[in-house]
Amino acid sequence: MKRGVKPSKQPTGSIRIISGRWRGSKLPVANVLGLRPTTDRNKETLFNWLMPYVLNAQCLDVFAGSGGLGFEALSRYAKHVVFMELDKGAVENIQHNLLKLKVDAQQAKVINGNALQLLTRCDQQFDLIFLDPPFHQGLLPETIGLINHHKLLAPAGIIYIESELSAADYAIPSEWHLLKERQGSQLCSRLYQKH
Repeated sequence: MKRGVKPSKQPTGSIRIISGRWRGSKLPVANVLGLRPTTDRNKETLFNWLMPYVLNAQCLDVFAGSGGLGFEALSRYAKHVVFMELDKGAVENIQHNLLKLKVDAQQAKVINGNALQLLTRCDQQFDLIFLDPPFHQGLLPETIGLINHHKLLAPAGIIYIESELSAADYAIPSEWHLLKERQGSQLCSRLYQKH
């Protein structure tokens, strides 16, 4: 990671780390079309669900966007997070925030590219996967299929899937069991564990 990397797109907002070593830290978010950081309220609910699973976890943030979920996991002492993101401005923003928090290469890796292609080349298993794709693009079925086919979720691993309500009828592999679910007027959040 290059020192002094600054986002090419001016930040227009911020995300807040809720708990852990960087609790209360605000990180700038690049102005990227379609970027939809998870709200503090949803993030708090999610990480309450994840409390038993984050410590020392190998994590994958598939459609990283602002990187908010991966940063929250690192703050709560996940061992390593891989951020996958298509938009270069968002990638630079994540890299900039990793530098700001003094996160070293042993703890995080940022990969710029199409997640559907990147997943086919991934040869690592993860304890915790965040799957929060851009809305209205129909990405969930193929992404779930790739994660399952390439065995990216470790045995007993946890996967979080966030989708718009209209896309919440996706199929999941038979060995993924629903642990938690929350539905709002527009959003569906589910947590599965591989058995």
